[in-house]
Amino acid sequence: MPNLNSALASVTGQQPKALADLIDFSTIASISTLSEHNPDTRRAAQWVAAKLSAIGMEHAQLFETERHPVVYADWLHAPGKPTILLYGHYDVQPADPLGEWSTDPFTPTRRGDNLYARGASDMKAQVLALIRSVGALLAAGSLAVNVKFLIEGEEEIGSPSLATFIPAHTSLLQCDYMVSADSGILKPDIPSIVYGLRGLAYFELWVQGPQTDLHSGMFGGVVHNPANVLARLIAGMHDGNGRILLPGFYDDVVTLDPEERNVLAATPYTDADVLAAAANPPQLYGERGFSSAERIGARPTLDVNGMLSGFTDEGSKTVLPAKAMAKISTRLVPNQDPDKVALQLRAYLEQHAPPTVRWTLNALSGAHPAVVDRNSPGMQAAVRAMRTVFGTAPVMVREGGSVPIVGMVRTHLNIDTVMLGFALHDDGIHGPNEKQHIPTYWRGIETFVHFFSNAAQ
Repeated sequence: MPNLNSALASVTGQQPKALADLIDFSTIASISTLSEHNPDTRRAAQWVAAKLSAIGMEHAQLFETERHPVVYADWLHAPGKPTILLYGHYDVQPADPLGEWSTDPFTPTRRGDNLYARGASDMKAQVLALIRSVGALLAAGSLAVNVKFLIEGEEEIGSPSLATFIPAHTSLLQCDYMVSADSGILKPDIPSIVYGLRGLAYFELWVQGPQTDLHSGMFGGVVHNPANVLARLIAGMHDGNGRILLPGFYDDVVTLDPEERNVLAATPYTDADVLAAAANPPQLYGERGFSSAERIGARPTLDVNGMLSGFTDEGSKTVLPAKAMAKISTRLVPNQDPDKVALQLRAYLEQHAPPTVRWTLNALSGAHPAVVDRNSPGMQAAVRAMRTVFGTAPVMVREGGSVPIVGMVRTHLNIDTVMLGFALHDDGIHGPNEKQHIPTYWRGIETFVHFFSNAAQ
């Protein structure tokens, strides 16, 4: 305990340095989906590798991939103790719409207890919480487990390079289980642990009519408008009860059993909390017959993420567009498969797209859903750590987001994952004015210190 207390004291004493690190890290515009930011993503990878070396991790290096590098480091000096793979990502989402940010997204700005910056919560603070907790334990001579870091730069685009990196490096990554810091808690005073993640199938759909844009007065009424066709196709993907109408979409969906419905019903996160975290829409919406907690974590969805067609600048232009495009994502639950969903979407389009247009469907990314054992040793170590730091036992929740690596390590390494992170539902991740709640950042670092101590036992 003396060494553990020394590590905890170090965490508290170095809070200014931890905040300075988060500010520095968050200035890097490591937007993985935009090629013009490739130098920034590499700089972020190098920044992480340097931090890992600085805290005493060994073999810190960048593994090149077809897109962005994977950062790896390890410390393997606890014989007979568990080996834990620590996962995070250094890439971030694009910052648009820029006009809705109160401050520049890559000029981190503190207002009260929050630090506003793109990627601050998702997930640069979470990566740093892992690094700083391990560093404190190493400095105090009290790290009693073996750790391997895997920090990637493509999570926000579906982790495509990990699909080949992990099977090619199974010996390097061998471990007892993984901890993913790409996770969060319900509220600053309501700790929670995610035990289930939805999968993802993401598509780009193009509808093509004439070869060029046309005068809508001369050709409207005789040429089928691709934007109208796309709108009708999208509208037909749901019925009036919010149920998805792709052929066979629900065939593999696992029905929630009464025990798990009771677990989700016990979540102290109300519809009012959901409304507030969702930037206050007029009211909630979703598949009829299910609670908000079930819709978010345990039911599949289909959503349009973006649309593009015709004239969208200021003023008017009477144009019949030549083409229209939509980005469409589905969130998947056990036992749905992204490749099978792609076939279902294609079958829907074949049935409903009119012969007056041509269409193409491109699958951009996919991830399998995952539900992990709530009673595993790693999960119990996390529960005890949260209870120690927050003073109350964490709530078990299923999260609506996707973390592709969770399914990959189960497939290729045969391990489960403990999802332990400290983003908040109202942090605005993927949207304007993303923030990290600074007191929760401190608690996250402290929780990880206790977690590693518990895991050694």
